[in-house]
Amino acid sequence: MAKRYVLAFDTANEVIAIGLGELDGPSQTVVPVATVEVEARRASNTQLLPRIDELCREAKAAREDIASVCVGRGPGSFTGVRIAMACAKGIASALEVGLVGVSSLDAVAWGAWNAGERGRLLVLADAMRREVYPVEYRLGEDGAVRLTSDRVIKAEAFAEELGCAMGDSDSPRDDIATTGAPLHRGGLQSALSAADDSQPPCPDLLIAGDALRKYAELFEGAGVILPEALWTPTGSGLLLAFQAAWQAGECDPLNAVRHNPAFVLPVYTRLSDAEENERVRLAQADAALAGKRGSKHVTMNDTAIANARANGEGIAYKPLDARHVAEVAALESQIMGSDAWNEALVVDELGRADRVWWAAYAADPKMPLSAEAPLVGYAGGWVVDGDVQILKVGTDPAWRRHGIARVLLARVADDARNLGARTSSLEVRASNVGAQALYEALGYKSLGRRPRYYSDGEDAVIMEGPLPTITLAAVPNGEFVAAESSRDGACAAHGSGDRATEVVPCEGGAASGEGSDARRPLILAIESSCDETAAAVIDGEGALLSDVVASQVDFHARFGGVVPEIASRKHIESICGVCDDCLDRAAAALGRDGLRWRDLDAVAVTYAPGLVGALVVGVAFAKGAAWGADKPLIIVNHLEGHLYANKIGLPDFEPPAVVSLVSGGNTMLVYMADWGSYRVLGTTIDDAVGEAFDKVAKALGLGYPGGPVISKFAAEGDPRAIPFPRAMMHSGDLRFSLSGLKTAVVTYINGERETGRELAVPDICASFEAAVVDVQVAKARTALQETGAPTFCLGGGVAANPMLRQAYEAMCAEEGVRLVMPPLASCGDNAGMIAEVALDRYRAGKFSPLDVDALAHGDLEQPY
Repeated sequence: MAKRYVLAFDTANEVIAIGLGELDGPSQTVVPVATVEVEARRASNTQLLPRIDELCREAKAAREDIASVCVGRGPGSFTGVRIAMACAKGIASALEVGLVGVSSLDAVAWGAWNAGERGRLLVLADAMRREVYPVEYRLGEDGAVRLTSDRVIKAEAFAEELGCAMGDSDSPRDDIATTGAPLHRGGLQSALSAADDSQPPCPDLLIAGDALRKYAELFEGAGVILPEALWTPTGSGLLLAFQAAWQAGECDPLNAVRHNPAFVLPVYTRLSDAEENERVRLAQADAALAGKRGSKHVTMNDTAIANARANGEGIAYKPLDARHVAEVAALESQIMGSDAWNEALVVDELGRADRVWWAAYAADPKMPLSAEAPLVGYAGGWVVDGDVQILKVGTDPAWRRHGIARVLLARVADDARNLGARTSSLEVRASNVGAQALYEALGYKSLGRRPRYYSDGEDAVIMEGPLPTITLAAVPNGEFVAAESSRDGACAAHGSGDRATEVVPCEGGAASGEGSDARRPLILAIESSCDETAAAVIDGEGALLSDVVASQVDFHARFGGVVPEIASRKHIESICGVCDDCLDRAAAALGRDGLRWRDLDAVAVTYAPGLVGALVVGVAFAKGAAWGADKPLIIVNHLEGHLYANKIGLPDFEPPAVVSLVSGGNTMLVYMADWGSYRVLGTTIDDAVGEAFDKVAKALGLGYPGGPVISKFAAEGDPRAIPFPRAMMHSGDLRFSLSGLKTAVVTYINGERETGRELAVPDICASFEAAVVDVQVAKARTALQETGAPTFCLGGGVAANPMLRQAYEAMCAEEGVRLVMPPLASCGDNAGMIAEVALDRYRAGKFSPLDVDALAHGDLEQPY
């Protein structure tokens, strides 16, 4: 019988820890085969897979013998955690095995136990921002037992909490924090105690964790500091944590269905910075726009609060703000009876860091959410000890049966998960069978009754369950909808109308293998450079068998633009489902029951340029999938993908050509002499076109993304109404500048507001758009005349702008050149264009090693 292994690894900090263990099913034990720990020094994404490959090769463990994958979920460095998580998801998906997540701090504790340490253990992980993740354990002869839940706290505050001796300086001692020398039991503690004899160490507490590299002095009086080798996860510690979860019934490494890789998520203990700042702002009683307070520059900062968009049923969701407290209290009195909260109680809730409150508003789906939109639902939760206790769920009776409560609960749960919650609990009236049925559908189970819990003496039914999840639907043609799934391992149907699709794990089906009549090669490409998670499969004839996108716009809209940290988190959540759906669609196009990773000929991925945190997820996942399927890896420049997007609409298109590449992050003119041979003729010296559209839309309070909404209003306005400047129109070169135009528009808007005049939004949009288009077209005309190129092309999200496309049509007709434009669905970020590039690179044998990394910048002119 072939051996069955578990592959475990962690990159939550500056050490890569890998363990390979043999599984024994009857005894539920893991026999270590090989382990390794390597200093990563911010190079986890380049070193992880080569180290895994080397370890498996030395242990003579074949990929097909890996029956389960285990990954450290953190807490730790956000980027580090996501590198391991994405790689593990890719490996497990390609191998078609289960993925089990364990706490990185538990792995530290088990590593200390394995080294013979016994007693109370405090693990302090570095949380950056002068914060730590503290968790306490009991190390007994039978193993490590966790005593406290994950949380984040300022290092100084936690030191005070422990009653530790504090140094005179607010900063860690230089000789401790920067030397990196091994610190052994007794050695460091003796040195610290010598500096302050009044605070001897506590003999019953052991301390470990990478936060000691910065904050050892703060905890000098708390206990005995263990050797530095025990401060971070180890391969053996990961295997032991995995074994403990197995024996406790928390996982089954031999059950792949139970451990779908899509549903393993990192451990977070806080919201993103943008969300934390949003909570502070929304909790303030004076939430009026700054413009009403007399600020001239209100529109660039304060209107993002209104950027939430309504769904097709006319309901918009966003965190509850203090302006709507009276509406919550009124709805409370209507539906909660004698248990209703008053305004003061609701206000008190909003300012608490461990509370999460969301609201639903009735709004026009075509417009941003206005301050006057009526509140039709609300929900709140309290995160404590790894559980979110649902405090309130209320829906206006006139708006019931719209799924509002379900969505609100999922939103609360999503934020609670980021604050460290793993489960959810609530109380519901014993007579409210409708609510109980909803909660049961979401995975809650009754634990019993609490007699006479409510003010009128009615019993409460206590219910507990998993966190309802929000998933991103992968749908064709770049459209999306956020959907809520009730429990781990189950996905809801996504989409709207006749575009509904189901995102489910691909279980292989009847793969035809090498004997397939599929047109080789088959390449799956992944795109994650910004806020779309996309995947596409292309065949050897250049036909896109599938091309799906899960957009995050709903999660970024209320901030008026893309939040990198949120983008990275959402990529981790959606990448498995997107790729599974992509494989299923490709299989259907081939007339097969299923398509597996091993049926592919290569895996491709965007590696640059873009948001590094977003790119890292796609690159790590693609590398893991390529390794697991034993297929070559192809990296693709995102900008080159936009050039190739023109082949999607016109397969026979060939260079030479001039290309106008206009998007949210790029504005440039490129001379394409041939595929792979590019010369940048001119680029923006400040804002990109898409960025200017977003900023102007934000200034007008029109929401995000700005391009579509500005175009909609511009169609009704006069493009000659306001003489906005045409920056660098006559600069004598092919460079662009959008910052001055954006400033001019914002200044005009603020001036109109100061005078009390009502904004002529259509005219402003039309005049702004005309100023952008005039410069773009003039520069493009010059580029065509200078190069003599016979063809002109577009690329990037702004290439979908109707006015720009019409202007280019007129200009090309005047110049007598051929105009090629990508389909509207292929203008924005998508994986189809990445697949087109990957096919050419596959034919040229341009494969990449597994130590390749994501890059924020990528020079289009340089071969790669």
